[in-house]
Amino acid sequence: MNEPMIEDSTRRLYGQRVDRALVAHVEAGTFPQALWQEVVGAGFDAVLLPEAAGGIDGDWTDAWPILHGLGRYGVPLPLAETMIGALLLAGAGLAVPPGPIAVIEAVTDGTIAAQDGAGGSRLSGRAVRVAWARHARWALVSLAHARVALVDLGDRASAGVSPHTDVAGLPSDTVELDRAPALVIAPTPLPSLALPVRTLGAVARSVMIVGALQSALDQSVRYANDRVQFGKPIGRNQAIQQQLALLAGELESARAAARAACEDAPTATRRIAPSAGFGAAVAKICCGEAATRAAAIAHQVHGAIGFTAEHPLNLATRRLWAWRADFGSDAWWSERLGREAIAASGSAFWPALTARRFEPPRTGAAPGPDASAGADLQADGEH
Repeated sequence: MNEPMIEDSTRRLYGQRVDRALVAHVEAGTFPQALWQEVVGAGFDAVLLPEAAGGIDGDWTDAWPILHGLGRYGVPLPLAETMIGALLLAGAGLAVPPGPIAVIEAVTDGTIAAQDGAGGSRLSGRAVRVAWARHARWALVSLAHARVALVDLGDRASAGVSPHTDVAGLPSDTVELDRAPALVIAPTPLPSLALPVRTLGAVARSVMIVGALQSALDQSVRYANDRVQFGKPIGRNQAIQQQLALLAGELESARAAARAACEDAPTATRRIAPSAGFGAAVAKICCGEAATRAAAIAHQVHGAIGFTAEHPLNLATRRLWAWRADFGSDAWWSERLGREAIAASGSAFWPALTARRFEPPRTGAAPGPDASAGADLQADGEH
């Protein structure tokens, strides 16, 4: 695919359509339907779909400029979630419904489970911090025992959505299902991933964080060059230059990790990806840590003005703070990666780093990173 061409399309669409007024409307509870239709019309939601499903059979490198632009321009849309839901549905040979799709990892995001009966499968339970659920007609649920299901959130008799917001002011809702019918249910199309929604969500959020980091750096450099104090731009002070250099370093570290994760991530047609879990973990750790440090530096450079509602810096930094927790925080992924490193033993540590994956332990040892459907994880919704 032509990544520069996709990047040019995202720059023109996002740059021309997203402004402070639009973001304010979304944070007040309005869904940007016109912007969504433009994004869908441009085919951004279908970039990861195979041609047979109406997509372009792209990979995560092709999706990079689309996801990166969501962070760089502060685009308030459930595009990443819809792309992930569509990928899993198409990969399982299921039809992709029109409209935004919310995604839920049942093992880690709450207590949702499937009950199979003569009339089909029904889902019950509760999921927390489900991005954009109030504006999504559909929810793609990744269930235990390596299955995925599609639920109609518009069926208020069996699906309830309680609105909440994250620190960025964007929807982060609670979903409660009461014997909700599974419109479709199938084995997961990505057998190498124990937690497909959380893993792919971590990859997507990592790329989005890189975009927001780029925005924070651009704004900080511009402000340092424009803000004059004691007769000269503050950017000429060595202390400010050092801070900007640290911010640029955080950005490049996060970018490298997210790029590697995109190369490792599976697609609807390349389903076996042994390094995907490792790459997603490393990316989310690096990007989460970079988000924490870079946001602090950006606000130090800007001073108090960066915290005001009118200043665009907080559009980037509030998203950094929100996204570092989505689909597993850096602490959550660090703990998981650490357990797998311990299980692999010291002799396997260096080979695992160079291969970008920890091999499942031999018979009798603890489960490897992708050897089970998350049996070694906490299922309390921790992020």
